[in-house]
Amino acid sequence: MVLVSATEMIKKAHEGHYAVGQFNINNMEWTKSILAAAQEANSPVILGVSEGAGKYMAGYKNVVAMVKEIHDYMGITVPVALHLDHGTFEGAKACIEAGFTSVMFDGSHYDFEENVAKSKEILALAHSKGISVECEVGGIGGVEDGVTSNGELADPKECADIAALGVDFLAAGIGNIHGKYPANWAGLNFDRLAEIQASTDGKPLVLHGGSGIPQDQILKAISLGVSKINVNTELQLVFADATRKYIEAGKDLEGKGYDPRKLLAPGAKAITEKTIELMKQFGSADKA
Repeated sequence: MVLVSATEMIKKAHEGHYAVGQFNINNMEWTKSILAAAQEANSPVILGVSEGAGKYMAGYKNVVAMVKEIHDYMGITVPVALHLDHGTFEGAKACIEAGFTSVMFDGSHYDFEENVAKSKEILALAHSKGISVECEVGGIGGVEDGVTSNGELADPKECADIAALGVDFLAAGIGNIHGKYPANWAGLNFDRLAEIQASTDGKPLVLHGGSGIPQDQILKAISLGVSKINVNTELQLVFADATRKYIEAGKDLEGKGYDPRKLLAPGAKAITEKTIELMKQFGSADKA
C-alpha cells in the first residue's frame, strides 16, 4: 500500500456521516503509535504535520521518507494520508514537492481576495499531482505555530467562494480553538456550522482543535457536515501523563529502565489507546 490523498476517505466519511481523524505527528513514536491504532481500529487516518513539527523532524523530505518506511515496515493496509497542517503558501508548495499526499493552505490571516488568489494557485499545483487540498476561512482560536487567533466565526459567503474554487475540504471557524479549552468556552456555534454547510452545497468540513470537545458536540458537528477532525493536544497530554507516571514510579531507575525504548513505551502506548478511542468516537473505526 502507498500513502494516499485524503480526498476519497473524506468523501466517504461525508457520505457515511462519520469523520476521519487527523492526528498530528511529532516524531517516530507518534507515527508508529498512530499507524498502529489505525490498523487495529481498521480506520482510515490522516497524519498531520505542522510546519514547526516539520522543522523538528529535520525537514519535509525526511518526514515523507520516515512515514513511508514506517508505514511499509509495519505492513499497514488501511488508507493513510500525509497532510500539512496550517501550511503557509511557501510551506504548502514545499510539501507538495517533498511528496506529501495532502496539504492545507491557511490563508485565513490574509485579506479575503489574497486568500482566494493564493488558494487558487495551491489548488492548481496540488491537484495536478493528485494531492488533496484543505483551505481555511475564519480563524481557529488559540495559538498554532506562533499565529494567534481569537477564533472568529467564518463568513458563510466567503466559505462558499473558497469552496467554489474546488477545495477538497474546508476548515471554517465555528468557535473552536487550538490547545486546551478554557472553563468559560462558549462551545461550538452550530447555527453558523449549518449555514456554512448550506452555503457550500455540502462541502466536507474540517473541525480544528478537536482535543477536548465534548462527545455530544463532536457528534452534532459530524451530523452537520464535519468529516475531518484534527487532534494534537489530546495525544500530547496522554503521552506526557504516561511518561510522568513511569518516571515518578522510579521505573527509569530499575535495571535499564532509562533505555529510551523503555522510557517512551508507556507514552507511545497511551497515544495508540487514545487514538483508537477517538476513532471509535468519530465513527471511522471499521471503515477502512
